[in-house]
Amino acid sequence: MKLTARSAALYSVTFAGLLVLSACGKNDQSANQPAPSSTAPAAPSTAPAKPAPASTAAAPAAAHTAAAPAAASTAAAAPTPPTAAPAAADNGFQVATVTLGDTVTPDHKVRKEVLSFSPSQKTIYVSVDTSGTTAGATLNAKWSYLEGSGQLVTSTSQSITADGPATTTFRVVNPNLWPEGKYKVDISLDGKQVASKQFEVKKS
Repeated sequence: MKLTARSAALYSVTFAGLLVLSACGKNDQSANQPAPSSTAPAAPSTAPAKPAPASTAAAPAAAHTAAAPAAASTAAAAPTPPTAAPAAADNGFQVATVTLGDTVTPDHKVRKEVLSFSPSQKTIYVSVDTSGTTAGATLNAKWSYLEGSGQLVTSTSQSITADGPATTTFRVVNPNLWPEGKYKVDISLDGKQVASKQFEVKKS
């Protein structure tokens, strides 16, 4: 498949970040709902690499904050690759683990790590577990398509505050089929890359 055909499919991708922190008082929408198809403007923190055609792209869902206790165990989350050391900010605030998957729990954590997805998988999630406290930090998820000369799919940032362990979950929704091939998501904290995960889209 030529890169131009894959690029056309990637333009229809939309992003949404769902933030889950302890000591918050708002209820969140279900993370498994697809991004709304209205023409509402994207959340200010969303920064797609290229504008999507208005005829095919759904508006990204805004990020929300939900009150949920931090999970005591992160057994389902894969450890951060050794090459991506956590970056600290404020009072020991750092990224602990990054987990990719196709479903999330009621508190918006990825239920089980998945690194290979079907082209028909509409939503792909990445949970970023953090530890420590911060009065204000910015997490960013940058998704890239690695085939051919490579292509930035989109980049989404989320500002957070935390007084303990927390999970920030980003999701990418593609209403069409994903182009097959290798992808990766890079996680940055306050502008510095701290973790990276590769995944693959292929037919079963």
